[in-house]
Amino acid sequence: MRRTLFLLIMLVGMLPTMAQGFDNLPDPIEDVNKVVDNTPDSIAKALMSRPAPGSTRIGKNPVLFLIGNSTMRNGTKGDGSNGQWGWGYYANQYFNANKITVENQALGGMSTRTFFNKLWPDIREALKPGDWVIVSIGHNDNGPFDEGRARAVIPGIGPDSLNVTIKETGEKETVYTYGGYMRRYVSEIRAKGANPILMSLTPRDAYDEKTGKIVRKPQGEWLEELSMELDVPYIDLNEISGSKLDSYSRWKEKYHFFGDHIHTSYFGAQMNARSAAEGIMASNHRKLDELKGMMMNVGLKTVDVKREAGKPVVFITGDSTVKNKDKDKDDMWGWGALANTIFNEKKITPVNVAIAGRSTRSYLREGRWDALYNMLQPGDFVLIEFGHNDICPITDQKARGVIPGTKDTCHVYKMEADGSFVVVYSFGWYLKKFIDDVREKGATPILVSLTPRNEWSNGKVERRNDSYGKWYREVVEETGVEFLDLHNITADYLDKKYKGKEDAMPYFKKDHTHTSLLGATNNAKCVAKGLKKMKSPLAKYLK
Repeated sequence: MRRTLFLLIMLVGMLPTMAQGFDNLPDPIEDVNKVVDNTPDSIAKALMSRPAPGSTRIGKNPVLFLIGNSTMRNGTKGDGSNGQWGWGYYANQYFNANKITVENQALGGMSTRTFFNKLWPDIREALKPGDWVIVSIGHNDNGPFDEGRARAVIPGIGPDSLNVTIKETGEKETVYTYGGYMRRYVSEIRAKGANPILMSLTPRDAYDEKTGKIVRKPQGEWLEELSMELDVPYIDLNEISGSKLDSYSRWKEKYHFFGDHIHTSYFGAQMNARSAAEGIMASNHRKLDELKGMMMNVGLKTVDVKREAGKPVVFITGDSTVKNKDKDKDDMWGWGALANTIFNEKKITPVNVAIAGRSTRSYLREGRWDALYNMLQPGDFVLIEFGHNDICPITDQKARGVIPGTKDTCHVYKMEADGSFVVVYSFGWYLKKFIDDVREKGATPILVSLTPRNEWSNGKVERRNDSYGKWYREVVEETGVEFLDLHNITADYLDKKYKGKEDAMPYFKKDHTHTSLLGATNNAKCVAKGLKKMKSPLAKYLK
């Protein structure tokens, strides 16, 4: 095994520039963090998947190089196929590609030392005046100095050094402190006319039981001191993201990681990418002014809401049964369009943020939930109604399907449209996320069951109480959320009013799911009826 691996290492060393060498890795071993970053069969692929340094440059535009480890670029190809993403995967969404390109040169398993020795030389050669380099590395700076991965550095920022001989190869090396390597990165970046940025590490899923907060890494203090010494912009990513995790429930904090306590899920990677961008934009360091002019999308997505003093907002989420064309009296309507017929707008502001064709998953993926979340204030209400589009195919073009059920389960899927990888959760998981987010903001979530369809059996309208109804109730039992059973309230009305599918046609429009103006109006009345019956705090805002 060792001989095979060393032959592979020699082969990688002979590959073109796009496949740089890396630390001399013997058989894959679990490090002191209980993590294995590289495996022998993934090494060459991982190295070749990284872009050749400088290859993304467009004309004379600058390049932003990202220097880091698996928290910045994860997996063999860094594409999330293992359910883990590094934040560098999403960093480019905050920079204008017409002005600057973002080049993620990070690689899993690298320490400050091994990256500097093995990968940095080719990146340094690709630097041009005006480029930018974010150095955010240090998670792997522990372990042995002279064997195995041999990636440890001396803690601190002092002038200490240590001469070692690598046991497996006989190679002699001088090992420096964390600060010693950082000074070298900064010096060599500046020598090329480029601009260094020091950035602290991503936080881990590790709590200080005394404070109840995420543990902050010591590298942050070291980098802050170095930034003053060297007059280099410093972004405390560890603190920015750590403070966000502190504000979340323990359940929410944990799903920002995937598979272990270090590597991030899609949610964690997106959070860290945003934190990095926010940190740059908020910095007062004069040298970042030019880079800020190349940034975009740093402002949070929001919902257009006209707030009035003393009046809460009730946000209404959902699909086409809640918001449809809502214009022509002879066309399809969603009941959310009639919210003003049941709510007293002198006391509360109804905002219909539902959209046709969406499931819990696609509503979240498209950023619609985040826009609502960013606008929530204490005292607001959120009606959460999904289901009609959730049990669709998971990997097709629309990418709406979820895993049936309510367990906190998930799976990595490859999408048919573009070959990308996503982690999909259960129907109940998405509902629990929405409920947890609303409560985090001091607002009140209300779970609303989906409207019934115009499908009948034995003179009774179809009821999906053995699927969605069961799942809603399981979520209610687990979270204690208020539950408005619109499905059965409306079904009771339909059973009394109509004799079957043909008789109920005026209630629906064009198909068995979407409602007419008549149906939408009555569904809104059923919402009001349900709120009163359950004695919801929202009921006092009804007409």
